[in-house]
Amino acid sequence: MVFKRLLGAIGVGGPSVDTVLDGGALPPGGSLSGEVRLRGGGAAAEIEHVVLELVARVEAEHEDGESEGLVTFERFTVGGGFRLDEQEERSVPFRVTLPWETPVTELHGQPLGIVLGVRTELVLAGAMDKGDLDALAVRPSPVQEAVLEALGQLGFVFRSADLERGRIGGTGQRLPFYQEIELTPPPRYAHAVDEIELTFLATGSATEVVLEADRRGGLLGSGHDTLTHVTVGHDDLAGRDWNAEVDGWIRHLVEHRQAHGSGSYGSYGPYADPDPYAGGHDSHAERHGGHRSGPGMGTGIAAGAAGVAVGVVGGMVAAEVVDEIGDFFEGEDDEEDEHDDGGEGEDEG
Repeated sequence: MVFKRLLGAIGVGGPSVDTVLDGGALPPGGSLSGEVRLRGGGAAAEIEHVVLELVARVEAEHEDGESEGLVTFERFTVGGGFRLDEQEERSVPFRVTLPWETPVTELHGQPLGIVLGVRTELVLAGAMDKGDLDALAVRPSPVQEAVLEALGQLGFVFRSADLERGRIGGTGQRLPFYQEIELTPPPRYAHAVDEIELTFLATGSATEVVLEADRRGGLLGSGHDTLTHVTVGHDDLAGRDWNAEVDGWIRHLVEHRQAHGSGSYGSYGPYADPDPYAGGHDSHAERHGGHRSGPGMGTGIAAGAAGVAVGVVGGMVAAEVVDEIGDFFEGEDDEEDEHDDGGEGEDEG
């Protein structure tokens, strides 16, 4: 799919921009390509920089409630240093790499209600135009697909997904927010937990799978949350019984964790590497060798992950979600957003 949107001009008779993104949904760490098409206005202009911003709608909790807004989580300078003459047309091609922690917006074409966008910014003669937003679609990576497929096969049902401002302590998180995927448990776990919350935190070599049990009183204590995480290497997907592994993670989370305060992210079970990105450690998830080849993997993952996503986004159908995302982009055109360059913003949460 190619997204095209005419961006606003800088001043009366200034240059206009049409940004075109190549291809469809990309995985985290994928290559985003396209071109920025410029058209000169009523007078020549010196284009200092052509910048792409990756932005996300993020929720933040405060003492007096919650709020949401756009957060810039990556910036790329893709051109600049040239003169754009009156009515001149010029194309600036680009190819940039998405951050590995870029949130997932869809599962096999079904939107999750996550709002990501690419915004084009022109800088000339000290002036700046942030322009409009183009929607960015992100699909799961192979590790994420494997985990989601197993959860679907185990009977977990997608409830909702959002982006939350803050950091998960004790992890390798880099961005100033994280994605939380909420799942309703199957009957065999429903007596003990209300929901399972899933977060993926990835680097170029591995993905950290963070699982949190939202517990009510009874078997697991007084309604607190517990958390565990497992690290999976990107090249360590084959030859594994994913259903058994993921079920083991859930059982460990539900049955064997001591009670911690609600929202506590500091404890680890025996499956976890306390520093999953440091060398010399071997977590439970990394002790399964082998490499998968052949046709079986993709088909099974597609069926399972699609099953997790059925009936998602609070009962909204896909078309309604797309409309909501479009409306949000239009509503943000004239608003300032927070800026966090590659996760260097202040910690919250």
